[in-house]
Amino acid sequence: MKMSLNWVKKFTDVHLPVNELIEKIGAQLGAVDEVIDIGKKYEGIVAAKVVECVKHPNADKLSICLIDDGGVVKDVKRNEKGLVEVVCGAPNVKAGQMVAWLPPGVTVPSTFDKDPFVLEARELRGVVSNGMIASARELALGDDHEGILVLGDNLKPGESFTKAYELDDVAIDIENKMFTHRPDLFGMLGIAREIAGIQHKLFKSPDWYREDADLNNDGRKNVLKLSVSNEVPGLVPRFCAIAIKDVKIEDSPVWLRTYLARIGVRPINNIVDLTNYFMLETAQPLHAYDYDKIKTGVLGVREAREGEQVTVIGGKTIKLKKGTIVITDGQKPIGLGGVMGGADTEVDKQTKNIVLEVATFDMNTTRRTAMEHGLFTDAATRFTKNQSPRQNRAVLVKAVAATKKIAGGRVASEIVDDKHFKTTPVTVKTTAEFINARLGLDLPAREMKQLLENVEFKVELDRDTLRVTVPFWRMDIEIAEDIVEEIGRLYGYDHLPPALPQRSIAPAEVNEELAFKARVRAELSAAGANEVLTYSFVHESLLSKTGQDIKNAYHIRNALSPDLQYYRVSLTPSLLDKVHPNIKNGFDSFGVYEMNKAHIKGILDDEKLPKEFNRLSLVLARKKPAPGAPFYRAKRYIEYLLSHNLGIAHSYIPVDESDGLPKEWQIAAAAYEPKRTAVIVASDKTILGIVGEPTPSAKNNLKLPAYTSQFELDMDAMKLKARPHPMYLPLNKYPETTQDICLRFPADISYAQAESFLFKALENASKPHGYQYWLKPIDIFQKPEDKAHKQITWHIILTHPERTLTTEEVNKLFDIIASDAKKELKAERI
Repeated sequence: MKMSLNWVKKFTDVHLPVNELIEKIGAQLGAVDEVIDIGKKYEGIVAAKVVECVKHPNADKLSICLIDDGGVVKDVKRNEKGLVEVVCGAPNVKAGQMVAWLPPGVTVPSTFDKDPFVLEARELRGVVSNGMIASARELALGDDHEGILVLGDNLKPGESFTKAYELDDVAIDIENKMFTHRPDLFGMLGIAREIAGIQHKLFKSPDWYREDADLNNDGRKNVLKLSVSNEVPGLVPRFCAIAIKDVKIEDSPVWLRTYLARIGVRPINNIVDLTNYFMLETAQPLHAYDYDKIKTGVLGVREAREGEQVTVIGGKTIKLKKGTIVITDGQKPIGLGGVMGGADTEVDKQTKNIVLEVATFDMNTTRRTAMEHGLFTDAATRFTKNQSPRQNRAVLVKAVAATKKIAGGRVASEIVDDKHFKTTPVTVKTTAEFINARLGLDLPAREMKQLLENVEFKVELDRDTLRVTVPFWRMDIEIAEDIVEEIGRLYGYDHLPPALPQRSIAPAEVNEELAFKARVRAELSAAGANEVLTYSFVHESLLSKTGQDIKNAYHIRNALSPDLQYYRVSLTPSLLDKVHPNIKNGFDSFGVYEMNKAHIKGILDDEKLPKEFNRLSLVLARKKPAPGAPFYRAKRYIEYLLSHNLGIAHSYIPVDESDGLPKEWQIAAAAYEPKRTAVIVASDKTILGIVGEPTPSAKNNLKLPAYTSQFELDMDAMKLKARPHPMYLPLNKYPETTQDICLRFPADISYAQAESFLFKALENASKPHGYQYWLKPIDIFQKPEDKAHKQITWHIILTHPERTLTTEEVNKLFDIIASDAKKELKAERI
């Protein structure tokens, strides 16, 4: 938000030096991004009168002007009458005009911020021109370059152009984020009030800025039909409009152009410039329509319908979506409410009758519309800050008076005021004790009262109690804590006593979720994997490349980027997308993992909000193939993490043999090749995740190497199943006994079933005797001539903490295991 210091001084005195003021603004109002010295841009320009103007003898389009600058400019050649010769190419230059003269040595303002062009006395077709007579464009006061800018007759020759139009000014750019909850501070009036407040000075708004403002009854006749039809009062709580007849559209007076230009707003014409001027002054956006282009005399306010379009000012055609607020002519859309007017009703040079609109639009709807269509206008910026509807009438009445003065015309209708909001002022009750306790101060209640009254709050004081009535332009004051913040800011945070807060030395409570993540992170990093952090949003193409249906993903309507349109439904595709760039950068073998959230459309939590799935995903890639299938490399990481570190008993079930995967895992499994993927289940059949290899289409689409594997795990399920702390066993002083066992199973028995059985059998047989055991698979073998069976061999280590095991008891244990295997799985010991 840019503020003009001279504009602010119209409403309050500022006696502080600029540097001190900037420091105070930064401490009590908002961070200052930039300070611009406007006066330097116009330094040396003087008002001059064209005394004589004749055609150039050697050029048809040039004129030779003799100008009177009152003799104030030194070191310039003059004739015997003290006049200065300037060659001018403007067709509208003539004797008697008061103009802006740029003498030699002066920088052309329009070039000041880019590549400064400094004028000098130079010969043009045989005649020396001492500087130039400036056009609006050269003065950075508009786009007109066809003719010179003619100044008002109230100026005197030699008068400083900068002083005459108060351009000896400073523009202070304050960060917008600081004013997110303060829409009134997007106007000079609001900033002036705050500057007075932080200087501890009493501020009084101008007389016209009052809630009950109305037009003077000057014998007007309502000759133009005007009405408002508001179908969305919840989104448009107030809509004021008035018709004005017989206006004259022309360039704005110079003073008005200079006020807009110093804030960076381009002058257009007197009507449009007035709407911009009062928006910058009051923070309330206005809009002007060409009345005759509305035709029906009806301004409608409603939500857009499917298939409708509107062409906005500037020529951009917008395809409208449901939920967008549109202004209509009673039938078709003629503008985007709160964002931008339409080209079909734009005020131009042919306009004779106008409608002035001052309305309030819902901040969330306005923001969504601006984001969807990329129209970040000054009006939208202000409406998205929750404008007060209670100031609309005051701004409209003031704008009507200024329009009549600058553009002529007469009021041709009543003020149409469609309002749907509570007019009762907000009142907050609090105490000085409450405020002091939170600020660490000892301010008396009467001083608090004065601080608030300085910025036009009404305060009733009853001993220690303050009853505060909030001004109509403030939308951010609702509770006692808001009053605390207001007093702290106005008093000055730098005056608060610097006291260190007291803190308990008791250890902070452990966050179980963060602790578990740190544990997983430490184990995977120790295993050689690298953690990455990718966006939670993905492009539609990534979902389709990995086989996932976009119908299951939430679509983001106001995406930060076209590449971030959907919430991801699982983490694995995001990691697969990083494989090829890393291999291309020279990393031949690596593993990347991520702990983050996934969302699936249609799956809600207990509060009916999109459920967050806490997931861990890991992808392993190798440019050159290695022995064995890639699946087993990912499985090895799972065994390392789940078995060795987290103590989670689990098994694997081929995904095509699992009974009815939940929806979230079916969706995640779409990125996995079914014949090379297994579901990881805990001992109680809880699904922990999936492990496997990417589909051939995913490998092709994402340029993945053949040796790529992946898994995705449920962090919440893992946290519940994990043992809280690592288990430590003393080293056994007795020798261990090792023996292999080979069992021949029916071919339809999976390895997971066989391993689960063996663990269970070892546990049941060992527990009564206190044996300790370890199990390690050696191989799986199937004879070519016996397709009905397969043989699995394990290496088993047995120990006892108190004695050496005998061969007899070990053989007996193995006999029991073989017998149980035959009974339960029809397996034979080989």
